[in-house]
Amino acid sequence: MRSLSFVILAAVILSACSSGRNAMNSSESKGWQKLFDGKTTSGWHTYGKSAAGTDWKVADGAIFLDAKNRTPGQGGDLVTNEEFTNYHLKLDWKISKNGNSGIIFNVNEDPAKYKATYNTGPEMQVLDNDGHADGKIIKHRAGDLYDLIKSRKENVRPVGEWNTSEIILNNGQLEFIQNGESIVKTTMWDDNWSQLVAGSKFKAWPGFGTYKTGKIALQDHGDEVWYRNIVIKRL
Repeated sequence: MRSLSFVILAAVILSACSSGRNAMNSSESKGWQKLFDGKTTSGWHTYGKSAAGTDWKVADGAIFLDAKNRTPGQGGDLVTNEEFTNYHLKLDWKISKNGNSGIIFNVNEDPAKYKATYNTGPEMQVLDNDGHADGKIIKHRAGDLYDLIKSRKENVRPVGEWNTSEIILNNGQLEFIQNGESIVKTTMWDDNWSQLVAGSKFKAWPGFGTYKTGKIALQDHGDEVWYRNIVIKRL
């Protein structure tokens, strides 16, 4: 009887633990929206166009820029169909040798007024720090708020390995997290932000970094790059 009671008790404990894990997983996933289904480019399009260019392909659960097999007119930055204001974006990326790309946010898609995503959207740099020329430029390395703020710590993984990046923007408070560590923090749209922009290559672009609502973009910089597990939570 003691043996049977022990088995029953163990089953009850195991069931409780399983329920707890399921509740935790449910809580963790609550509020998160998939921006990439792992199979198609649904929900995305090339900037200024109605659909995603065919240079962006999907394989093995990742969306990637097939820069080695170009089709004329089928490249360009990929942008979300939806716009976001306050949010927590999370994704994985890996870059090719000597490669360059970026995660551009708060993009105002008005191609008649702005020719590219980076005319309006700030960028979290995606880069092969050792192989690309931008790796020699301060504020142009992986994880930097491109040309505005150098990341406080460099923890990017080697070429070909996956990195996890997060962009959190909430009422002007901006934070970059890379591989689990906070690397950039600043406030957008205040006097300090204006000074940062004025001291950057974007100083002559009146729309840059001014929009409080916009789209997320994956940059086509001409090099192979992969993105996966792209999710966002509205705050």
